[in-house]
Amino acid sequence: MLKVQLLAATPDAERIVAAAAKLCYSSAGISDVMDKLDAEKTASFLKMLIALGHESTIEHVTFTFGIEGVSRSLLAQLTRHRIASYSVKSQRYVTEGAFAYVIPPEIEADADAKAIYLHAMEQDQKDYDRLTEILYKKHFAAMIQNGVAEKDARTRAQKKAIEDARYILPNACETKLMATFNARSLYNFFSHRLCERAQWEIRALADEMLRLVREVAPTLFAKCAPPCVFGACPEGHMTCGKAAEKRIKYKEA
Repeated sequence: MLKVQLLAATPDAERIVAAAAKLCYSSAGISDVMDKLDAEKTASFLKMLIALGHESTIEHVTFTFGIEGVSRSLLAQLTRHRIASYSVKSQRYVTEGAFAYVIPPEIEADADAKAIYLHAMEQDQKDYDRLTEILYKKHFAAMIQNGVAEKDARTRAQKKAIEDARYILPNACETKLMATFNARSLYNFFSHRLCERAQWEIRALADEMLRLVREVAPTLFAKCAPPCVFGACPEGHMTCGKAAEKRIKYKEA
């Protein structure tokens, strides 16, 4: 099950962004600029800044998320957002014994489809375990023959075994990660992944991430939504046709 935590955020993020923008047009010192920004002035200035589309200064603030219960398929999509930092549970160093997996809702809702899916996951686990065992025995024997101490040989043989056995693991396999974005990168992420044409799993992740950052920087992220919420759908003939529904959901939020 998807679990997202906001682990860290730049303190006083909205004031930092406002101060950075004001500094560009002020002869005053940084401390003076900061001191003159109370909550009301910060919110007012941010709204103007966002309306004008001046986004460079929002790169000064960052947000770190802890993300669990997502698939390796989602991970491949998430890391296409390159202006971010990621740390992911390694399948080279962590054995996937009784691995957890994500079930797509459309498969969950169909008994026949789900039965096939569960059988595939069970078979993947058996094949992964068997491959790991075969490769482990091979590497362990070779290391012992080459004079490696038994304890060290066991550790090294296990690592070598699972780094090749992992190739059989499915995209459904659950993973966990930490991800850090600056606010401008989050704008881009939300624009693409809140769209109905994004896959269901990463769309759910984007919704939860948006909810969390709005708790700590509501003005900064007030306008984050699919592009169709504030203008025409950019997808052309590929549109989902749900612009009105999206406008209600995100404008109310």
